[in-house]
Amino acid sequence: MPIDIDISHVARLARLALDDEQLERYRRQLGVILEHAARVQALDTEGVEPTGHPLGFTNAFRDDQVRPSLERDVVLAEAPDHRDGYFVVPPALEGP
Repeated sequence: MPIDIDISHVARLARLALDDEQLERYRRQLGVILEHAARVQALDTEGVEPTGHPLGFTNAFRDDQVRPSLERDVVLAEAPDHRDGYFVVPPALEGP
């Protein structure tokens, strides 16, 4: 069941400049994805309980255990820059 989609319209919405070869390749790829989604949607799921994952998971983490940690002064002494008991790092995002 082929699904028809205007891939050039989708590319314009995504602000992508695609040539004809790219448009055709993405049209085929998106068609395969949409056909698969349509087949999955057509499955009879009456009586199937919704799940978040098909496999049952259990917590694989160990219990928390309190242990002694490194002394703050020792750790800060190894840092390139520190001030008032905290690491000083360059800003992740620059302001305007």
